[in-house]
Amino acid sequence: MQLYYNHYSSNTRRVLLAADHLGVAFDLVEINLASQDDRRRLGEVNPNSKLPVLIDGDFILWESCAIMQYLADGTPGQTVWPQARQARADVTRWMFWACQHFAPAIGVLTWEHIWKKFVTGLDADANEVARGESDLADTARVLDGHLATRHWLVGDAVTLADFAVVAPLMYKDKARLPLDDYPHLLAWFGRVQALPAWRNTEHAW
Repeated sequence: MQLYYNHYSSNTRRVLLAADHLGVAFDLVEINLASQDDRRRLGEVNPNSKLPVLIDGDFILWESCAIMQYLADGTPGQTVWPQARQARADVTRWMFWACQHFAPAIGVLTWEHIWKKFVTGLDADANEVARGESDLADTARVLDGHLATRHWLVGDAVTLADFAVVAPLMYKDKARLPLDDYPHLLAWFGRVQALPAWRNTEHAW
């Protein structure tokens, strides 16, 4: 299998976390998003021109959470993608929540504090930063409350839900994410960081 990826993409990080935990290996195809040639190559396998993209023979799959589920379904004995109907629905719920709510909130701050200067040469917009911090507070409260009485998002062990939600926290320091008021969230993040999968997929900035 091939994976089109970039180390600085949190969507890619989701897939790499799941793959490492599952023991799945890829032929990695690094895409430089600043390269027009690489963007053309990416557009040939994903009409959205987004990362990551999995190629398994003649099958091409994009969308990070779909790739995570596909990898888990192909791994005998895995425990991160439950078979029980309600547990699987619960994992799916948090994966959707990550994509629809948590990651977009963090995305505002990663753009303003990390990528904006690099791409446009402009400084962060204080109004946009305030909007991002407000959106992040709304979602962080949900996550912190859920984690107040549990170690992992679903059940008693790590699942795809944890990998899907945690991935954008790779930007925590660089994007200046204001998370000090959410102790349960930070404790959970610490547990994920202690996993071999997190350490094995860490990349220096």
